[in-house]
Amino acid sequence: MRSHVFDRLPPSVLRSLKKLGRDLSIARRKRRLTARMMAERMSVSTPTYLRAERGDPTVALGVYAMALFVLGLGSPLGDLIDASRDDQALVLDVERLPERVRPKTRPAEL
Repeated sequence: MRSHVFDRLPPSVLRSLKKLGRDLSIARRKRRLTARMMAERMSVSTPTYLRAERGDPTVALGVYAMALFVLGLGSPLGDLIDASRDDQALVLDVERLPERVRPKTRPAEL
């Protein structure tokens, strides 16, 4: 039975997952590793790894992260939405700044 994820994801997201899978396959083959070797090193089944290479959106994010680690590409997922590089959030922060700032009033001392 096909997952509903396929029907709900925007085409651009599906394309990016397919590209990630193709890139994963290329990186593996450049290192002269078989799909079975990758799966064993990642502690997943070979069919699961092959689904990741196809860009299947139902594959857990941890599988993709482990594949990158096994290929020696570090942990790039940790930097994807780093707050310091999130330009849209920085723009929103500026838009939310108050027009004026008033000091808080203190109660009168007795």
